[in-house]
Amino acid sequence: MTATVDRAEPDLVPDLSDPTAGRVAQAREMASAQVQLIADPAPLGLAAFALTTFLLSLANSGLMPASAEPVVFGVALAYGGVAQLLAGMWEFKKGNVFGATVFSSYGGFWLSFWAYVTFYAPGVPAEQHGAAAGWFLICWGIFTVLMFVGALRTTLVLAALFAVVVVAFFLLGLGALEGVTALTRAGGWVGLVAGAMAWYLCLAGVLSSLFGRPVLPNRSLVRA
Repeated sequence: MTATVDRAEPDLVPDLSDPTAGRVAQAREMASAQVQLIADPAPLGLAAFALTTFLLSLANSGLMPASAEPVVFGVALAYGGVAQLLAGMWEFKKGNVFGATVFSSYGGFWLSFWAYVTFYAPGVPAEQHGAAAGWFLICWGIFTVLMFVGALRTTLVLAALFAVVVVAFFLLGLGALEGVTALTRAGGWVGLVAGAMAWYLCLAGVLSSLFGRPVLPNRSLVRA
């Protein structure tokens, strides 16, 4: 009787271009050849987060007139919301718990932002708008702190992005709660930086996929 020896595919390697993937996500991806058929959804999720954040931050920083802010709402629904939520679902398929949680949650953030402004804000008394928006943003800031802790085991630029987003959320939240325009403006400028960083990560992921190797620097924080 001849023994059968299972051999691993020699070209089966983890997708190191996903900046949200830690050790467990990489191991899960290696465990199934079928998951290799799924393209990396992280660049899509990062692009959706980047563009929507940058666009809203233009209004928060004062660079875009407040009267033009409604342009954000459609983008928040279709791109920041739906597209990013889809990226999160595909990260679940890849076995990346962190990426799935992040993209699905921020997709939900943009969907809830759009829904609040479109349907529910008119039902809030005018004097309570600041409190409603402020606590909404602060709660998301708390969530982002939790994700920042997780990001410390992913990549350097991603961890830095979460740190910047934490600052942006709390500046915007406190600005809304206290009615201090300077804090909102500062939060908008920090949001512009966050959007630019997310675009950098998006481009890094796309270029890595195209060239088959890292092109833009983004040091891994995954420990051996």
